[in-house]
Amino acid sequence: MLCAYPPAALHLGQALRTRQLVIDYDRGRAIPRLREPLDLFAIPSPSSPFQGIRWPIECEVIKETMHHIEWDPPEPEPFYQPTGHERTPMPVGEEKGNVVYYIDPATKTPYFTYSRMGGCRGPISKSTAGGPHQEQSNLAFESRFESGNLQKAVQVGVHDYELTLRTDMYTNKHTQWFYFRVRNMKVGVTYRFTIVNMMKASSLYCLGMKPLLYSERAAWEKGEGWRRIGSNIRYYRNQHHHAEQDSATKKSLHSLTWTCQFPYDSDTCFLAHCYPYTYSHLQRHLSRLTSDPATSAYCKLRVLCRSLAGNTVHVLTVTSPEGGWAERSARKAVVVTARVHPGETNGSWMMQGFLDFLLGESDDARLLRETFVFKVVPMLNPDGVVVGNYRCSLAGRDLNRNYKTLLRDSFPCVWHTRNMVKRLMAERDVVLYCDFHGHSRKNNVFMYGCANSDDPTQRLRERIFPLMMSKNAADKFSFRSCKFRVQKSKEGTGRIVMWRLGIRNSYTMESTFGGSTLGNRKGTHFTMRDLKSLGYYFCDTLLDYCDPDPTKTSHCLAELGAMLRQQVRERLGRETDSDGLVSVSISDIESRGLRNVLVSFTGFLFEVPLVSILRLSLHSTKYLKMHEGTSTSF
Repeated sequence: MLCAYPPAALHLGQALRTRQLVIDYDRGRAIPRLREPLDLFAIPSPSSPFQGIRWPIECEVIKETMHHIEWDPPEPEPFYQPTGHERTPMPVGEEKGNVVYYIDPATKTPYFTYSRMGGCRGPISKSTAGGPHQEQSNLAFESRFESGNLQKAVQVGVHDYELTLRTDMYTNKHTQWFYFRVRNMKVGVTYRFTIVNMMKASSLYCLGMKPLLYSERAAWEKGEGWRRIGSNIRYYRNQHHHAEQDSATKKSLHSLTWTCQFPYDSDTCFLAHCYPYTYSHLQRHLSRLTSDPATSAYCKLRVLCRSLAGNTVHVLTVTSPEGGWAERSARKAVVVTARVHPGETNGSWMMQGFLDFLLGESDDARLLRETFVFKVVPMLNPDGVVVGNYRCSLAGRDLNRNYKTLLRDSFPCVWHTRNMVKRLMAERDVVLYCDFHGHSRKNNVFMYGCANSDDPTQRLRERIFPLMMSKNAADKFSFRSCKFRVQKSKEGTGRIVMWRLGIRNSYTMESTFGGSTLGNRKGTHFTMRDLKSLGYYFCDTLLDYCDPDPTKTSHCLAELGAMLRQQVRERLGRETDSDGLVSVSISDIESRGLRNVLVSFTGFLFEVPLVSILRLSLHSTKYLKMHEGTSTSF
């Protein structure tokens, strides 16, 4: 369990015999304050639907608000093509360099204690060292704003900077997400940035992904926003090691290095791992959606719960108010969530596209609202998003490994989400659950699902929706990258917990931080428009999947059966006979120990009784012969 206050504060509070007085501690000094009043309503008021943002008390937060325009480049931006001559600079450190930016790691205590709007009290400390080597020509860094992440910058050359990211708060790991501001640059100068404490052994930067740059002057003068930049990009293992938490094991750290030029002198620029999507951005978007009287008729915004820091976790219920009570009660439900991992901002852009389509005025959107009840949690981990974490909440834990938790006060966001789904399932059939994620090592978009192997009538059906999605978004979605495994290490994920509750179609949809290797988009980065389009395609695929006409579903099942038969043939190394059956006798199977076959299907290994495979092979072959010459694209 998380401790709400330091032990000394508890003793002092007990001595005062009051629950209205709370003792804060700032650098060891006790500061009494009145406890904030409890929320009176769980529904945001129309006049002030959104509260201010609450930060852990340790966090210093600058007063400036960061805002970026939404913009897409006129042409897809290509991946970086390595030359073979990229440098691999090893860490120098502050001993031989000049520290130009350093902020307190904001973890004075090993666990979250309490929060307040605006973070810590008192004046903001100076973030630069101001040593004897400090020069006016140095770049000026800043990251003490919403979703920012940069802890230290060391100048190790005239225009070379060594950067250290802050680990997720109350942990000593999870460095991947970066987002910081740069000022005082000179045009025409090539700068090198090297992040020296990346923890993953592989990265999309090895496959051509470029960092993102935003220029405020370019936004003001040209209307241009985030764009891919960088040359001499290299991701590699460096000389430093990282000690695992509660373990003597040490793992190698990795560096990401790149060079770039800024477009203007003395501009204000930002560098980021992916297109930022902050909690404030979500609140502005929800405010626009719910302030429209037409939209508010079929979209209800409520508070699901409060996070550890006291930030609101929103839930939207979307369905048409038309029809009788019996008709509305018979509607099936769909649950969609995002941003359980705060650094996976691409999940929020997909969610924005999904909501824009679902709440739009198209015929397909109206049909979706008339067919389903949607429960949507657009940001499951607002605290992590606010402080710039990559993976964890303020509990210092990965929320997507704690959906089975009984600790409501420690993991309120996922605890309340699971309970909401359980209540929903008691009222109506939940046809699909999907959690939007980002992926740091694979390109394209794909899904992870759960194999319904225990029920012969449901076999392969969990693959139908992803296959349909791959047909609708052929240049972005890769069915070959989809997997349908139920691993013991993933038992606490939303996908598996919801599946064990009884939702057969339970998925995570993973979008790359990079781009596509498919079709006419091969070798290009995803833009904001691309990510939002995945939300549109998700809605379109939902209509295809639930079409009363079973033709599309039947075609997909036949295609899946053919894929599986091909996998079995390749696995056994045998040809099939004229009926599509594998030419293996029962005695041969027994002598080779092949009563069960380990089949690799779209990257998923699973043990299947061979008899079931033979039956499925025969069924799918007969179906294909019946529908020979019929197209399976839609």
